[in-house]
Amino acid sequence: MTESRSGNRIGALRVGASIPQTEIGSDPGAIREFAQAVERMGFEHIVVYDHVLGADPAVHGSQFLYTHKDAFHEPFVTMGFLAGITTRLRFATGVLVLAQRQAALVAKQAAEVDVLSGGRLRLGVSVGWNAVEHQALGTDFATRGARIEEQVEVMRALWTQDTVTYHGRFHTIEAAGISPRPVQQPIPIWMGGEADVVLKRIGRIADGWFPDMGAPSAQHRRQLEVIRAAAKVAGRPPSAVDVEPHINLTVDKADSWQDSLSAWEELGARHFFISTMGGGLNTVQAHLRKLEEFCKAVPQAVRPL
Repeated sequence: MTESRSGNRIGALRVGASIPQTEIGSDPGAIREFAQAVERMGFEHIVVYDHVLGADPAVHGSQFLYTHKDAFHEPFVTMGFLAGITTRLRFATGVLVLAQRQAALVAKQAAEVDVLSGGRLRLGVSVGWNAVEHQALGTDFATRGARIEEQVEVMRALWTQDTVTYHGRFHTIEAAGISPRPVQQPIPIWMGGEADVVLKRIGRIADGWFPDMGAPSAQHRRQLEVIRAAAKVAGRPPSAVDVEPHINLTVDKADSWQDSLSAWEELGARHFFISTMGGGLNTVQAHLRKLEEFCKAVPQAVRPL
């Protein structure tokens, strides 16, 4: 690991923190306190999770990771709020279930957040895993993979062109455009997912990948090989696809945090984020204390304002 430090980086690693989406509550003051404290600590970005609906396990069974009782703040509204109360902190969705939304509307919402934040948005997207949610939003769960590939094309066109004409399987646009367009043209699009078909899609068309949580494993390394091979076939350099792994501070022991960051950086990751959810931390202050533990344990990862 290099001894040179720049900003809040370990080498070239940009370290962020996820908002404890299901545990932060609905008090806007608490959300403000969390985001502003994360910015002061020196984290580079904040990750916002997404679900529109949760399924009732009493009806649909217990196979769902989240249910109707888990609170999720709407990502674009939340990031618009955060943009107005922070100055440097960047934002990433980790990840937005794009395949169950209208592409043109998402392009408009993302562009607005990018404009209001001065170009601080990174859009992480996925096809989603909750068929109940897709059904309620009027989208076909079975075609979500093919649909998201068109959505990425449509959004990038809308972000970079005055008007767009597009005739696809799922989208038809006749000489129309959005205004204002984003500061970033285009906004970076990242993807989450673990299946090989998703990994190959990431290699072909995405700007980055959100892998599963934890220190790099043999499975992670194999998945990176699939992504980089697909990028090569698509005529892209392997470095075209960035990586943002994450660890959970309530699961992983403190003496492993530094090693996880270093190991991921050696595999080519340029971003990293920290999660504090799922460990029984029931106040914003408790989540912030956990992040402070990380800052003390890995002081070179962040530089306080």
